Amino acid sequence: MTVTPPRERLTARVILLDETGRILLMKGRLPNRPDGPGAWFTVGGGAEPGETVFQAAAREIVEETGIEGFELGPVVGLREGIMILANDEAVLMKESYVLARCRSAEPVRHGWQADEQALIDDIRWWTQPELAATTDRVFPPGLAELMADLIGGRIPEAPIVIPWR
Repeated sequence: MTVTPPRERLTARVILLDETGRILLMKGRLPNRPDGPGAWFTVGGGAEPGETVFQAAAREIVEETGIEGFELGPVVGLREGIMILANDEAVLMKESYVLARCRSAEPVRHGWQADEQALIDDIRWWTQPELAATTDRVFPPGLAELMADLIGGRIPEAPIVIPWR
């Protein structure tokens, strides 16, 4: 029996910080579990064919937040693991966490696709203490600690590996 390796999906996740050090997170549900519990996660999504992680990050910021004035920084984290999509396809997610900075702005939803409109329940700015104290599910694991390092000016020399869990 031949085993086909899962399709790879290059994904840009954005650690979008405003000038006060807050991070913008979205709360949503998985397409394969639309009635399941939600979780908070960073702005971002899959790279289009031919797009770099930075191009995808820039596009996703505008599409998902409406924020256009931002500065992209380095990739500060890498994470990969298998995700089961709504159609039961197993996909190897290869996530790159790009640091970005912007002026505080109220996010808008006008660029959201239909599935995002259906599955994203909230989007809001968080302080690091709020994120560290929440009992809500947050992805990636360790985001509050990474955020503390980033707002403290401690940018890793090389991207850290973030566990999939």
